[in-house]
Amino acid sequence: MAIKLIEIPRKHNNFPLRVAMGHFATSHSHLNYYIDFTMSKHRLSEARAGAQLLCSKIPPSQIIDTIICLDGTEVMGACMANELTRAGYVNMNAHRTIYVVTPEYISGSQMIFRDNTAPMIVGKHVLVLAASVATGYTAQSAIEAIRYYNGMPVGVCSIFACVEECEGFPVRSIYSKSDLPDYESHSAHDCPMCKAGKKIDGLVNSHGISSL
Repeated sequence: MAIKLIEIPRKHNNFPLRVAMGHFATSHSHLNYYIDFTMSKHRLSEARAGAQLLCSKIPPSQIIDTIICLDGTEVMGACMANELTRAGYVNMNAHRTIYVVTPEYISGSQMIFRDNTAPMIVGKHVLVLAASVATGYTAQSAIEAIRYYNGMPVGVCSIFACVEECEGFPVRSIYSKSDLPDYESHSAHDCPMCKAGKKIDGLVNSHGISSL
């Protein structure tokens, strides 16, 4: 089955949100929308536009030494680091530039940093960047990892978010549930679509979707 993507009415002309309606399953929830972030994450012009939008939401006084990239957002993370540096945001790094890192995942979705990247977290002001923050589960795991490595979380940025805060930190997003008001996320045990007998249209993770 082919997944048909549509663009919701544009809030930002150079940064659209592409979605498909249906019944989709992730590792920890069932969704009635699949949000496709492929171009936002891999097309440089869109990643740069998204980075500019997110950076405009960050207070000028915020110190950011490191950006942790989740969900394959490394291109946007690099664009954000460039934008923040160009705009004169403060960082405490000796070289006056920002680290952009990606965690490694081990069993149980635990995030770790190897000996060569851990110094980019230890004692640093760390921003979490994600494609989507629907339940906040993954962002929360990232914040816990930052604290474990004695870093200082300063907030969460994402392309789409259903929550406004995570672990007491603000979640700044380009699109929110107000842009997709009928968006729903349920646990597999409480999914109304499953209870209604609706088959799953696709399996979703940070790499994209596999149709069923």
